[in-house]
Amino acid sequence: MSLSVGERTGWQPRHLLAEAADGTLLGAAPCYVKSHSRGEYVFDHGWAEAFERAGGDYYPKLQVAVPFTPVTGPRLLARPGPLAEAVRGALADALVEVTTTNELSSAHVTFLTEPEWRLLGERGFLQRNDQQFHWENAGYANFDDFLSHLASRKRKTIRRERKEALAPGIEVAWLTGSDLTEAVWDAFFAFYMDTGSRKWGRPYLTREFFSLIGRKMADRILLVMAKRAGRYIAGAINFVGSETVFGRHWGAVEHHPFLHFELCYYQAIDFAIAKKLARVEAGAQGEHKLARGYLPVTTYSAHYIADPALRRAIADYLVRERAYVEAAGRELGTMAPFRRDLAAEDV
Repeated sequence: MSLSVGERTGWQPRHLLAEAADGTLLGAAPCYVKSHSRGEYVFDHGWAEAFERAGGDYYPKLQVAVPFTPVTGPRLLARPGPLAEAVRGALADALVEVTTTNELSSAHVTFLTEPEWRLLGERGFLQRNDQQFHWENAGYANFDDFLSHLASRKRKTIRRERKEALAPGIEVAWLTGSDLTEAVWDAFFAFYMDTGSRKWGRPYLTREFFSLIGRKMADRILLVMAKRAGRYIAGAINFVGSETVFGRHWGAVEHHPFLHFELCYYQAIDFAIAKKLARVEAGAQGEHKLARGYLPVTTYSAHYIADPALRRAIADYLVRERAYVEAAGRELGTMAPFRRDLAAEDV
């Protein structure tokens, strides 16, 4: 165990199980009782502050999520078969019961699928949307082929950024499988701690976490590492799924213009093209990704709020927020960097 989650970190595992009368496991939901809102990527700090100013206790709360992971996936897990929908409904109802019975302020199901989002909405959960930016592989032969689909100005900008990122004698390597030695993890962990300490105050993942994933799933990890003058100076970690490259953390001990874009965005695209993967999900937020070929995608979360007054206030806020997210998505879609003549051909 890496101890990245647990009582010490404010993520107490309290997973919800659905079992048949004979003890057969029918479904589950990954639940954590939380004493803060860090590491979630769906931000409710304003809700907590407002409730506490009104004299309420927002923490502890119930979080249904994969910790530290802004990746959409099922959260109400059900064994396939004729009972699957009933099990998902029972899990949804049980989240409300667990929240009220244990006097928790709320239950939050984050980065769930759209069908689960609709199911929870039908059961009284408040519905929330946000956006991420994903790169989609249209069968590109190589990076230059991808660039040929962009407007001329965007092509030139990306080529300039890639050239300048490596100008100080920086070399980039893809490390995976047996390349992931403890010395490599030591170097990457130093990058992670430096960036995490400045960005979040307290990085989430322990050093042991990286050793564990290196032992358990090395062939599903891509470390993009930059080296200058014989030593590693920066790196980005990606997890490789059956169709998707999931970009997660990056860090550096030397800071060079555009190196972040090179390691996190362009190298991930290069890898996805080389491995014929369908997309790159480069993490939460970041409208700057749009100019680099990453397009807006809607994400979903659902929230049960126990206190009626707080629930009304949040429901009113979410009506406005959903309208804003929808409008922003339409506007951002018109700002995509792809050539207009190619877009017209696709219509």
